Amino acid sequence: MLFHLSIDADDPQHVAGVFAEIWDGRAVPFPSVATGSWLALSNDERNATIEVYPRGTELVEMPGDADAKGLPGHRASRSPTHMAIGTRKTMDEILALCAREGWTAKYRKRGGVFGVIEIWVEGWRMIEVLTPEMQAEYLALKSPPQAMAVRPEAAA
Repeated sequence: MLFHLSIDADDPQHVAGVFAEIWDGRAVPFPSVATGSWLALSNDERNATIEVYPRGTELVEMPGDADAKGLPGHRASRSPTHMAIGTRKTMDEILALCAREGWTAKYRKRGGVFGVIEIWVEGWRMIEVLTPEMQAEYLALKSPPQAMAVRPEAAA
C-alpha cells in the first residue's frame, strides 16, 4: 500500500494544488525537506500524499542522525517516474481540469485491460488518473502488471 510519493515540478505549489483538486483534498507548504516544496493531501482513509519538490531537486543522505535533505540539482527533461491515482471525479471533470491547466490528457485502455486518463503534468511528467469505474477495472485484476504481460497488445 502506498502512503506517499514524491515528484518534482516547475511550479510545485500549483501542481500540488491540481493533485489536491483531483482528490478533493488540499495543498499545503512542505518546506521541511526542500525549500519551495508542497504537499497534496488526498483526504482519503489512508491520508495518501504527493510531495512536490522544485524540479531538479535531489534527495541526499545527511550524516549522522539527520533527515535526508532536498538540494537543488539539474533539470532532467523527462522521467520514467509516474503514478496512478484514483479520483471520485468523472472523466469529463478530469479532462476539463486538464484543459484548464493546458495539460494534455486522454483516455487510454492499458493493455486492453483497464482504463486510465493519461495526463502530462506541465508537459513532461506522466500521471494516470483512474475514475471510480476505472478503479473497479484495475482492482478486478489479480495483479495488473502480470495480467498485462500475458496480453500481446500490452507489449505494443
